[in-house]
Amino acid sequence: MEEVKQITLHPQGRTEEYFINMGPQHPATHGVLRLLLTLDGEIIKRVDPDLGYIHRSIEKMTEHDTYRQIVHLTDRMDYLSAHINNEAVCLVVEKALELEVPDRVKVVRTILAELTRIASHLLWWGVTGMDIGALTTFMYAFRDREMINDIMEENCGARLTMNYNVPGGLMWDIHPNFQRRVKAFIKHFKTKLPEFDRLLSDNIIFRKRTEGIGVLSAEDAISFGVTGPAARASGVSCDIRKKQPYSAYDRVEFKEILDTRGDTFARYKVRIHEMWESLHIIEQLIDNIPEGDYQVKTNAVIKLPKGEYYQRVETARGELGVYVVSDGKKSPYRMKFRSPGFSNLSVIDHVARGYKVADLVAIMATFDFVIPDIDR
Repeated sequence: MEEVKQITLHPQGRTEEYFINMGPQHPATHGVLRLLLTLDGEIIKRVDPDLGYIHRSIEKMTEHDTYRQIVHLTDRMDYLSAHINNEAVCLVVEKALELEVPDRVKVVRTILAELTRIASHLLWWGVTGMDIGALTTFMYAFRDREMINDIMEENCGARLTMNYNVPGGLMWDIHPNFQRRVKAFIKHFKTKLPEFDRLLSDNIIFRKRTEGIGVLSAEDAISFGVTGPAARASGVSCDIRKKQPYSAYDRVEFKEILDTRGDTFARYKVRIHEMWESLHIIEQLIDNIPEGDYQVKTNAVIKLPKGEYYQRVETARGELGVYVVSDGKKSPYRMKFRSPGFSNLSVIDHVARGYKVADLVAIMATFDFVIPDIDR
């Protein structure tokens, strides 16, 4: 860590103000993110994020790719929500083409999206505990996440960046073992999820490190454009699955998890409860997958009608928006992704001021940043 020292005078006496680089290679930044911290001793006075270390110009690349190829780019953004990102592009293309996909596709997409959400939250839980000092959580989380990865690998052909969604449906039909293995995971995880509370949620050290730390009000969450679990922990109702249902979310019952405390512990608890709700959604669908086609035939080269189109989905980190401007050609004239991580990062300076550097690690953990989602 590099530091520059600047001596300033205050009415109370002489203090030292430090400027410290946290990152871009720092375990707690979860990727190549640089934070320039202005400190008074250990107290944070300012946080300036410095972005772009992994920027790949994905939005510009879409202007030269076909709509089928663009699907494959999106799982390189928030790679922990890869399936949901893929679905977002497919949905906006299907909306532009006024293409109705089979019910079988809608249900399978929703099941896989919720498995993706659980897998993402599992990784988050494991590394959040590890960031704060509870190393065992990493082992517990990856034990259960491995079952989901195995299901994805068998059904989709990949464990992380699936590319299973295509405009018009799915790449291929579900594997014969899909339903059996998903139900086995549900049965297993229902017995393991309570362990998370015993191991970490109810740990007095963890509670002291998170309760009352990094408080974000509902008004500030809205003002900064924060979405996902981070906003819902401040009492902001913003779940796209509820507000603008897509795929099969209009045919299942589930709760939008809200908390009003707005602190680091509230953001933690929202994600724990969301895993229970994801299990509940999957349970309602796994034995009721409709028969029928897994894909609607489309042209090999898709051309959208001229116009502007927008689609929102709820990823594991919040709202992902896909905005397309089409001029009627095989590639979009312009494509813009509204990623949840970019907006959520903007509030870090606001919530971290007045806390200590160790608190910043806990705060960042519960905002659950995936840096490629920010550096598109």
